[in-house]
Amino acid sequence: MPTLFDLSGKAAIVTGASSGLGRHFALTLARHGARVALMARRVELLAELRKEIEGFDARAVAIPLDVTRGESVRQAVAAAEEELGPIAVLVNNAGLAVSKPALELSEEDWDRTLDVNLRGAWLMAQETARHMVRLGHGGAIINIASITAFRVVGHLSAYAASKAALVQLTRALALELARHSIRVNAIAPGYIETEINQEYFASPAGQALTKRIPQRRLGKPEELDGALLLLASDASSYMTGSVIVVDGGHLHSPL
Repeated sequence: MPTLFDLSGKAAIVTGASSGLGRHFALTLARHGARVALMARRVELLAELRKEIEGFDARAVAIPLDVTRGESVRQAVAAAEEELGPIAVLVNNAGLAVSKPALELSEEDWDRTLDVNLRGAWLMAQETARHMVRLGHGGAIINIASITAFRVVGHLSAYAASKAALVQLTRALALELARHSIRVNAIAPGYIETEINQEYFASPAGQALTKRIPQRRLGKPEELDGALLLLASDASSYMTGSVIVVDGGHLHSPL
């Protein structure tokens, strides 16, 4: 008998799967039975991840994707359908952050951040939802937001703006797509330790930030698994337009 969070028989897409949280999300979904389309620009890293997933007898395909280009998005979703069948889950994880003071942020920095974090998420959600509607099976879209959507920090103005907009996009899509049995929710991680930020959090500034987290520590990627599996599976069948914050209590701590 399947468990509540079982994803057996479901096909999923994970964008930004080549490293960091995207890589971890893909592994988590695969370990819980999903067939996973791994998408990112760095195809060589996707091939390594595909081999790792196949090593525990799960199914994965590596598909090149640039989320800022509509044609790339359409080709990637079509390829995922051809390889894996009907897509039941989309994890909109691709993102970037440019860390600069607002007065030094260039137009290119702003445009690139919004293009990937917001426009890219919209393009992927739109195309995947079109796929779900055409095949008539519904599904789950999970946008990876951030606590900076609710509490800003210095030098991340474009990133914070993009993630706040992504939260509102999540709610807007949830409203429109509910009639098609498509649930749209978001996860807003706090400070999660990955290979990308380890150096910063080892610095005095990073250590000072960590001390302001009520749990007095960074999160681990696996501590997002519960929220991911809840939103990807039928366990969240009556949830849409929700944002799950996973941050060790940071949003509730004093500034």
